[in-house]
Amino acid sequence: MKEIVVISGKGGTGKTSIAASFAVLGGSDVIVADCDVDAADMHLLLKPDFEFSEEFYSGEIAYIEQSKCIVCGKCAEVCRFDAISFINSQYFINPLSCEGCGYCSQVCPASAIINKSRLSGKWFISNIKTGSKMIHARLDIGADNSGKLVAKVKNEAKKLASEEAKPFILIDGSPGIGCPVVSSLSGANFVVLAVEPSVSGVHDLKRVYQVVKNFNIKAGCIINKANLNPEKHQEIKDFLLEENISHLADIPYDENFTKAMVNGMTIIEYDQNDLKKILSQTWEKIKILLTN
Repeated sequence: MKEIVVISGKGGTGKTSIAASFAVLGGSDVIVADCDVDAADMHLLLKPDFEFSEEFYSGEIAYIEQSKCIVCGKCAEVCRFDAISFINSQYFINPLSCEGCGYCSQVCPASAIINKSRLSGKWFISNIKTGSKMIHARLDIGADNSGKLVAKVKNEAKKLASEEAKPFILIDGSPGIGCPVVSSLSGANFVVLAVEPSVSGVHDLKRVYQVVKNFNIKAGCIINKANLNPEKHQEIKDFLLEENISHLADIPYDENFTKAMVNGMTIIEYDQNDLKKILSQTWEKIKILLTN
């Protein structure tokens, strides 16, 4: 079983469109894991049925038992996050502001404040249109610990791939270099870097590859919208050569990417010509690189 992670240094590079296309090309051989839990959107292209769902708890949040509260206000005085408000003669905790540090419960003379496990989101197992399954999740608004939710999604994907003897796990990672990306990379066999030829694209490619290098993972790069900026395109190619990163493909700018998404389709389903050929060849190239 091999893990392939698709990431990008910034948003808007076509990362998810590329990952979803690989999922369709891999078909029933691929377990898909959408690890971009802060802004999950693979479901828009792969049509999951949300067959199984489970709540995800991570971290803690303070809770005031109103029957015990003596309305002394000491909790609000010590809260450094301004998470406690006085409304209609009662103190309440704002769950979006509370960090679960527990200081308020320590100073409460009536022992009216307790810490509870924080509901941070949900994770799902779905059947998808490729004939395989996808593990995905949704992080609640204002919730943190997205790295832990990514780890949960990855672990469940590994478990499912092992049970069903699937040769590949395909992971759509988050853009950037934060905790979700680090969690996505852990244990991976190959990283696909999606980049666009722009000033920010080049900068963020170099930044995210520094993270990849720390994991000592083999990497390849797809340059999307490759024909828009010849100077930056060449700069990316020079960087790939310098760092021994496989140059997997150049994808030209094409408005069919947007049209495909509007129609809820991957680009290889919507465009049966050059784009499908490029991505099909790239998927085969990745599989060869994984076996060598």
